Amino acid sequence: MDLVGTISNAVVVIAAFLGAFLAALWLSIVIWTFRDIRARSRDIFAQILATLVVAILTLPGLIIYIMVRPRETLAEAYERSLEEEALLQSIEERDVCPGCGQRADENWILCPYCHTRLKKHCHYCGQTIQLPWTVCPYCGASDRPTSAPSVVPSEPARAQSYPPRSALAQAAERTQPRPPESQGQIAVSENSVEDSAAEEEILSEDVVEDASA
Repeated sequence: MDLVGTISNAVVVIAAFLGAFLAALWLSIVIWTFRDIRARSRDIFAQILATLVVAILTLPGLIIYIMVRPRETLAEAYERSLEEEALLQSIEERDVCPGCGQRADENWILCPYCHTRLKKHCHYCGQTIQLPWTVCPYCGASDRPTSAPSVVPSEPARAQSYPPRSALAQAAERTQPRPPESQGQIAVSENSVEDSAAEEEILSEDVVEDASA
């Protein structure tokens, strides 16, 4: 009787242990499926459906899910798209001669196949720059041709550029009437001369009278 009771107790313990193990395994499979489908798809309906299939069918549902799940995760798809984009960008940015279409090196300034000018040198720092650029990105200098400065003739040159005046022109300038202001000044000077002459006559008459007396 005691042996039967011991065996029955052991069976109960083993069954409880197996039940707990199976419950934990089922729960871990469901959680793993949900996390895996979230990493592979942004579709909420697909996430819920995959989780329900695994939760209901357990191991058969897990096998079905592994067979139909997306092959790559979202992170792997993003990395692959970046690699493809970088590859396409490197292909598009490859220097090609516009004249003959041959591949050209980035340091070439002249195509060796068709002799088409590809780039130019900066006049100040000597770096290789693109043909349409008007400013050097290395030294900041403008690559536009500057216009020649206008030469202003000096005073002697200006004096020599005009022909000498003739004697007739000089005589004509002398015969021209003076402005009213200069005539008024001449009249004032003549009046002052007359006044001084009258004063001298009066002084001479006084001296003669004194002598006679």
